[in-house]
Amino acid sequence: MTKRLLILAAISVLVTSCGGHGEPGGPSPAALEAYCGSDYAEVERRIDALLRELTLQEKARLMHGAALAPSETGYLASRLEARGIPGLHMVDGPRGVTPATGLQATAFPVGMARGATWDPGLERRVGRAMGLETRAAGADVLLAPTISVLRHPRWGRAQETYGEDPVHIGAMAVPFVEGVQENVLATAKHFVANSIEDTRFEVDVTVDERTLREVYLPAFRRLVQDAHVASVMSAYNSVNGSFCSENDHLLREVLDGEWQFSGYVVSDWFAGTHDTVAAARAGLDIEMPSANIYGGPLVAAVQAGELSSDDLDRAVRRILRAQFCFGLDTNAATRDPSAVATTAHTELAREVARRSMVLLKNDGVLPIDRGATTNVVVLGNLADEANIGDTGSSNVEPPYVVTALQGLVAGANGMVTITHIASARLSAAEQTMVADADVAVVVTGLTAADEGEGLIAAGDRTGLGLPAAQEALIAQVEATGTPTVVVLEGGSAITMGSWLGNVGALLMAWYPGLEGGNALADIVYGDFAPSGRLPLSFPVAEADLPGFDNVSTSVTYGPLHGYRYLQHEATAPLFPFGFGLTYTDFTLANLRLSSMAATPDDTLTVQVDVENTGSVDALETVQLYVGAVTSAIALAPRKLQAFSQVAVAAGTTETVSLELPIAQLAYYDVATMTWVVEPTDYRVEVGSSSEDLPLSATLTVAP
Repeated sequence: MTKRLLILAAISVLVTSCGGHGEPGGPSPAALEAYCGSDYAEVERRIDALLRELTLQEKARLMHGAALAPSETGYLASRLEARGIPGLHMVDGPRGVTPATGLQATAFPVGMARGATWDPGLERRVGRAMGLETRAAGADVLLAPTISVLRHPRWGRAQETYGEDPVHIGAMAVPFVEGVQENVLATAKHFVANSIEDTRFEVDVTVDERTLREVYLPAFRRLVQDAHVASVMSAYNSVNGSFCSENDHLLREVLDGEWQFSGYVVSDWFAGTHDTVAAARAGLDIEMPSANIYGGPLVAAVQAGELSSDDLDRAVRRILRAQFCFGLDTNAATRDPSAVATTAHTELAREVARRSMVLLKNDGVLPIDRGATTNVVVLGNLADEANIGDTGSSNVEPPYVVTALQGLVAGANGMVTITHIASARLSAAEQTMVADADVAVVVTGLTAADEGEGLIAAGDRTGLGLPAAQEALIAQVEATGTPTVVVLEGGSAITMGSWLGNVGALLMAWYPGLEGGNALADIVYGDFAPSGRLPLSFPVAEADLPGFDNVSTSVTYGPLHGYRYLQHEATAPLFPFGFGLTYTDFTLANLRLSSMAATPDDTLTVQVDVENTGSVDALETVQLYVGAVTSAIALAPRKLQAFSQVAVAAGTTETVSLELPIAQLAYYDVATMTWVVEPTDYRVEVGSSSEDLPLSATLTVAP
């Protein structure tokens, strides 16, 4: 069985020749070896032989799914048992294995929550666990990760991706894919500029080439070139007038040509394909879940001379390469329910949920001291609800869900009386109960009824605030004078309105997975110091962000969104990108650059000392941003370029090192179609969020 080699050097994005084996103009030997392993040439020779033997009808059969509905081992595609071709068994999804398999799998926190951990190593462990559970379902392809850039927090599937910044998304997605692909194939989705649900089937996204290259493509490029992802899923929408499933520029020129992608491209399900000839020529290899424009129409197009046999051979080669390089013919997945939702995986889910929760405000209310607290009242519409995310294709049905109330009761260890008030509006007697409590915890936020996949589930959000009834409950609790903790659940940013000012503590818990309640208790009672950091900006009001149009069939995406847009407009966020509090204080000092001058070929080392000046051991996430001091072109004021976490014991200091490849500062020059690092001075800023950057230095980059 061939093995993935994840330690090979990065390959040039401009290599387009194939040498020796494979399709003309296809991936180079270096790209094939990175994708397939050292015996890639043997695999290519095996494919050569099969392509000579397969009939036109057999080739066409390999290029589409087998049925509209999945079996317990997922959606089947590309099987020809008589030819020794095992096929692909595909299952969702981004937070765990789909219930279509008939298994109750581990429901991990959603992608946005995992993005809030800012911990690539932890995300690798999640990918490994999901890959194991996929294989235990008898499947061999996990349809994840979702790495679409969050352009606006009203997007219904915001919860599936990692955040708003392409550097952060790529840093989290690469180890996830590597972890998954220790056991099964991963699929990066949705390629590309997919960030609207309600019009996703017909919307055309107009985006200039520079914005496309700098904002919406970088994470996909990293997965192809650094993680050697097995497959890529095309998006439903159009980009610049051409559907993504048949977009020649995206699929043939960029993905296959420039990036040397060696895997296969699969369509999104049901409504993701349109034109047989255009799709086949552009490089759509598999239509799912069954034949619509492929199958018979594909055979007919070849017979009519509209497509050549080479068009099919290129697609079939990529499909077979994935199956043989990942050993699906020699080491098929075996269904093993005992390997799903194991203790190790549920404990990992708890760790991830705990690490993902972001403390946004704390006036000394948290943590709750079990020894000094007698009575805690828990309220809110979600306190005793199993609220783990969208019910669309990313749905997971776990064997259990620990609610916030259950976790807080269990975590009290019998030392604190927990009283639950389920009322949506407090009676006079209930107000008295709250007033008599030591602390009130209100658990509220969003559910699958508010946001999710379009048509299948809720679609895009109608606004960024909480429903009026939930805000009214918070106000009632605040009015009692009892110290109040608000726990928010949801997949994206929530505006706070007028209720934030009187809240003693605010914790963003996201959709925290099956162990979310226990993780919440870990944070609330101070067993662990919070370490989550926001992977997106929370605006004061929706009007502070670029517009979100989920009604029109044509939209335009500009180069700025999220924290980049807010900084450009000099608009302060409610909570900035990268922000998060903990139970101690950190001081960053002594910024050092390995050089104050550099060229585009250099890699700079940036070091900073992190002192924990409090009394609690905790994690700090050090973030590095860079912006041009002067520039001849329009640039964002600053962009995240690197980050690193460090555990710092109370009263001690640790040194953090960050690597900054100067080539990463490049902008895409449309005129020359090349990446250019502008020779100028750059501000190198280091701190704890996009708005808290106490350390800075000037770096001069020469031509």
